Amino acid sequence: MAAELSPIDKAKFVAARRAVDFVSDGMKLGLGTGSTAAWMVRCLGERIREEGLRVTGVPTSRRTAELARQVGVPIQTLDEAKWLDLTIDGADEIDTQLNLIKGGGAALLQEKIVATASDQMIVIADAAKEVAHLGAFPLPIEVIPFGWRTTMALVEETLVSLDVLNRECTLRMTGDRPLVTDESNYIIDLHLKRIGNPRQLALVLNQIPGVVENGLFIDICDIVVIGQGDGRVTVRDINSGSETEGRVDLTPNDNIFADLGD
Repeated sequence: MAAELSPIDKAKFVAARRAVDFVSDGMKLGLGTGSTAAWMVRCLGERIREEGLRVTGVPTSRRTAELARQVGVPIQTLDEAKWLDLTIDGADEIDTQLNLIKGGGAALLQEKIVATASDQMIVIADAAKEVAHLGAFPLPIEVIPFGWRTTMALVEETLVSLDVLNRECTLRMTGDRPLVTDESNYIIDLHLKRIGNPRQLALVLNQIPGVVENGLFIDICDIVVIGQGDGRVTVRDINSGSETEGRVDLTPNDNIFADLGD
């Protein structure tokens, strides 16, 4: 029930519910990964059940695919869909230009492929994700396991000449083992604290042998939906320059909460 959710979960939920208002019948949708995106998938499933909405989702991770199946969202692969109308996903940080850091959920590679294969990307988040400058959240990069230590050393050497505040890099672990992505790669987190030139950094990182992709999403997000714990929602459109305020009701009998399994 809504009353049992924390303020941060309420903020994620209202952002997700507002974002699915952008979904129209017949759309092919990219389905993001992470706690906020999971709310979106549940809200989408609710619309399918209650309104008969007909959509097809392309999940960005195995766990998103499993959740979509659980709540009744039809899915297919990106190769089957070919091109998407809209991707809705969360973010770890959002700056004033709607540039993003993503990858906290270790799905940045599929997320970036899906987002760039879409006519439009909507990012959903709570207000804490908005920042003046990217970099406080560690920037993930996906690397192949072969020679990962060498790759990390090359990254650290490259960072010396770039506009960042810190250059510490760490391999992301699960217990005592490296985390392995859906593509069987590793994640290295760059603890930069502040990124002065995100566009330059994104381009340079992807030139380093062993780096598959980085978590900087530059010029990809079109709309951001920011939720608050009291139900307030702000929608910012980078293309039109518009900003609108609204509110999403949080009612105790919302059917969406019946889908919660985590």
